[in-house]
Amino acid sequence: MTNSLAGRLAVTIALILSASGVVVTLAAYAYGREAAEAAYDRLLAGAAFQIAQSISVSADRLTVDLPVSAFELLALATSDRVVYRVIDRNGATVTGYDSVRPPTDPQGDLSFYTSTFGDETVRLAATRRRFAEQAYSGDVEVLVGHTTRARDALARDIATKAMLLVLAAGLVIAALTLFAVRSSLAPLARIEQALAARDPKDLSPLAVSTPREVEALVAAINRFMDRLQRRVTGMQTLIADTAHQLRTPIAALRAQAQLAGEETDPGALKAIAEKIHRRAIGLGRLADQLLNQALVVHRGDAQAAETLDLREVAMGVADEIDDLMPASTLRLVLAEEPVWIAGDAFSLAEAVKNLVNNAFAYGVEPVSLVVERADGAAEIAVLDRGAGIPDPGSAGRRFARANPAGGAGIGLA
Repeated sequence: MTNSLAGRLAVTIALILSASGVVVTLAAYAYGREAAEAAYDRLLAGAAFQIAQSISVSADRLTVDLPVSAFELLALATSDRVVYRVIDRNGATVTGYDSVRPPTDPQGDLSFYTSTFGDETVRLAATRRRFAEQAYSGDVEVLVGHTTRARDALARDIATKAMLLVLAAGLVIAALTLFAVRSSLAPLARIEQALAARDPKDLSPLAVSTPREVEALVAAINRFMDRLQRRVTGMQTLIADTAHQLRTPIAALRAQAQLAGEETDPGALKAIAEKIHRRAIGLGRLADQLLNQALVVHRGDAQAAETLDLREVAMGVADEIDDLMPASTLRLVLAEEPVWIAGDAFSLAEAVKNLVNNAFAYGVEPVSLVVERADGAAEIAVLDRGAGIPDPGSAGRRFARANPAGGAGIGLA
């Protein structure tokens, strides 16, 4: 599931909706509780005021004529038990339940508070009525309350309906999100279909209509296919050219070997053997150059550039030339400070060795290998006293030779 974009989005959305549902449910329950408290407190306040208005003073004592309407109000909470108490100025109960306790901290003429009656929680309203008569002077406190079953039921009902509403909204949001995800991932499906439908040999760029957000992916695929196309084309060209270049020297070797098998004269046989030896050396050099060129081409795409000092590259080439050509002298002219560049040491060394070999083979000594920094640019150069290349434009073409009698035309390519 974690490897799927749709799965990740589904899990993320489910977590968001779950957290939102919990928050909304708690908020709805709190709101429902508050709404239920306000609604039922108004009933208690109405009943308390009606009972307070029904109190009268007669024959030096308080008389309470409990109004039916007050209890009809309280009866709206059908599942609750009603409690009340009327207390005179001395704290004595005029009527009602003695166990109903008055508020410990009354707030003005009307107070709401929560207490207990028996083993149940009750919500009460407390109000006062003042008398200033000859027979009775002082306050009378009226307490009216009921249990909290109806309040709790109303709060739960509000929270349940809110939760159902959130659940319905969450399902709708999930369905819309699923549709949006499928619609958003449709361009990826088109790319997959375009790749699956094309010929395995077709490395041309993809031409698929995609949104801006997916264009970078298509561009990356096209760049990869372009690199692959260049690699395949270079490999095919190299194989074709190599086959063409090897065919002639191999045929010559075969013919000379055939002549050697038919020759009886020792002198002529020795001359043929020398020709076979020279051609074998030339064929080996050609094979080495072809392999080195293939390796350089491969490293050009696959090897990451590294920081190099051109002086070290030049010194490494000079050591190899001394080992391969002990009779030749290569002069080194190196800068005093490091000449840093970003490149591939092997490819640079092969290029420089080919230039040095060409200079010794076709130029005029002395041959110098120069490393310097001129005008802010790093330079490595091979200098000799020869006439130079007759056609400089052909120097970089594979198998192009200034001297048809020598070389394979690969070194500078």
